[in-house]
Amino acid sequence: MENLHHILKKYWGFDSFRPLQEQAIASVLSGRDTLVVLPTGGGKSLCFQAPAVAMPGLAVVISPLISLMKDQVDHLTACGVPAACMNSSLSSQERRAVEDRIREGSLKLLYVAPERLVIPDFLERIGRSAISFFAIDEAHCISSWGHDFRPEYRRLQILKGTFPDVGIHAYTATATAQVRDDIIRELHLQAPEVLVGSFDRPNLQYRVERRGDLLSQVVEVIARHPAESGIIYCISRKNVDELCEELTVRGHRALPYHAGMDDRSRKCNQEAFVHEQVEIIVATVAFGMGIDKPNIRYVIHTGIPKSLEHYVQESGRAGRDGLPAECCLLFSDGDLVVWRRLLSEDGPSRQIALRKLDDMADYCHSGLCRHKTLVSYFGEEYAKENCTGCDNCQGVREGVADSLIIAQKILSCVIRLGERVGAEYTTAVLTGSREPRVIERHHDKLSTWGILSTVDKSKVRGWIDQLAAQKYLERDGEFRVLRVTDSGRRVLKGETSLHLTDPTVKSPRRTKFAPVAGGDSRDTALFEHLRTVRRRIAEKLNVPPFVVFADTVLRDLSSQRPTTTATLRLIRGIGERKIDQFGEEFLRAIREHAPVETNDGLPAVQVRSLTGARRKAADLFKQGRPLEEVARLIERAPSTVSQYLAEFIQREGITDPTPWVDQLTQNRIRSSSVHVGLAALKPIFEDLKGEIPYDTIRLVVACLRNENPTVNRVGEGI
Repeated sequence: MENLHHILKKYWGFDSFRPLQEQAIASVLSGRDTLVVLPTGGGKSLCFQAPAVAMPGLAVVISPLISLMKDQVDHLTACGVPAACMNSSLSSQERRAVEDRIREGSLKLLYVAPERLVIPDFLERIGRSAISFFAIDEAHCISSWGHDFRPEYRRLQILKGTFPDVGIHAYTATATAQVRDDIIRELHLQAPEVLVGSFDRPNLQYRVERRGDLLSQVVEVIARHPAESGIIYCISRKNVDELCEELTVRGHRALPYHAGMDDRSRKCNQEAFVHEQVEIIVATVAFGMGIDKPNIRYVIHTGIPKSLEHYVQESGRAGRDGLPAECCLLFSDGDLVVWRRLLSEDGPSRQIALRKLDDMADYCHSGLCRHKTLVSYFGEEYAKENCTGCDNCQGVREGVADSLIIAQKILSCVIRLGERVGAEYTTAVLTGSREPRVIERHHDKLSTWGILSTVDKSKVRGWIDQLAAQKYLERDGEFRVLRVTDSGRRVLKGETSLHLTDPTVKSPRRTKFAPVAGGDSRDTALFEHLRTVRRRIAEKLNVPPFVVFADTVLRDLSSQRPTTTATLRLIRGIGERKIDQFGEEFLRAIREHAPVETNDGLPAVQVRSLTGARRKAADLFKQGRPLEEVARLIERAPSTVSQYLAEFIQREGITDPTPWVDQLTQNRIRSSSVHVGLAALKPIFEDLKGEIPYDTIRLVVACLRNENPTVNRVGEGI
């Protein structure tokens, strides 16, 4: 494992592993079979890529899509890891070149599709090489209980019999307990170590809205993410083409993607999106599984997906880099009718699909925390009372004051109707309908007939859906007959409380992302400049921009502004190969965009000429005004004014941050700087476990640098 840490830093530029990565890697090194379930963006790939570099021999990675293989191979190659793929997109000359590298033993990772791997001739050829292990990516595809079952994955059963002494390791982002059991059984894994990470994605903000003016709703989301990448999912090809055309007419750079297009057009549009030639892809669910693009900032569903597994997989394509991203679901109850009509086959598989569709409907109608609902579905407990990252926890919907009484009226009506009808009919009775079917059955004589006649039908129907979502009601059989659960009977007795929301009213309060640890301290103009530099390099190399550097790296570069190779190494996510390839070009861009003026040539707080807002801020700081007041007076964000204050501190030679930072916080930062030095903010931030924001650290560090102008910041305390 000590060697693994060296490999992690050298090739990927990371100082430490994420949760469960180290255990997963240790299992690979020991030769024990493994099943790893980590959410999208949780670092699954590193669990097999890092040990492949450390172990002798060739690691064979089974991957379902050519585009996914290419992205991963490009990324590994950029990091300096010998990797290749073998698929139908290669020319005969390229294929022979890969085969030569396999024979020479110069490859560490080989990516192949399941169909190719199980061809006897291919198995025999790679069997002549020293195989370190097999890694099966997207392993949920092997399970008929999964949301993306692929029959060709079942043929991977032969691996354990053909290579009994070689470890087999399965990786997936979305797998219920049932799917996990299926994977182990179908792959014949021997006493595997099963590692299941948290399914929660705290950087994602979930929003669910009833579909109204679709175009306006979609444009509203896009407007929150100018010039950022997003995916818009539609149920039908026709919807894709129409919405894409409307967005294009309005000036958005968008392209379509669906199975009705020819292969070449689909490939070109996908590559244009991945290479950031367009910001938006409008697609059916045929798009996305092979997309390794980490900086997708929003995913919009314009209809209900078939299951929560599908939704988690598709929405999870947002924010893979760990930065904030938005997942917006626009739905109509008519979507459920469409899906049920498409589920034409009879038998157990139809019943499974209907249950999954009910779970998806419950998610849409629920007034409960979205994060909690999603992780609970996969069997994980969610400890937080309020996630602060979904519409329900942010109070977007108006609560109903007399929720318990309304619920008791609805549940009573379901019982008086004999628990033999569905939601639409129950709504009709509750609202006092005089439809012939109600009169003929004499249900207008029930005590619950018209008990909610003063309420709009859409509200009553919404409350029924919410009660089902909260498991006080259940839907049964082909006709989705309502039945009161044991929990619902406790509600009737007044033994429990519940919360209903008004499904027709949305609070005017704007929703915002939960704050990210440490805040966003980047220089926005520099960040955009570095994106341009990254795009130029990527075009020259013919790789996606994220292969050069992730957005997280660009944020750190624009925040910390390293100006030497030594300080560039302190940025998380930059390995030695990338420093050699791209380092000087990015350092030059940083120097040219915002020269750093220090006495010793080491990076410090940026000093700029005093013009405009900076001059006003400096005058106010001299008057002793607090940061928040200065931000309000000059109409700038507090994070921006914090930067101005740090510059002011450095320029004036201030060594005491007491006017802006309390003594306890000062002491913690000072103590940390003794261990990790003053060259950059991030080591201090990480040493303090993210408990103190970057903006605060910057102010104290500026004072410490003034206090110790000749200190060897890079090596101090090491």
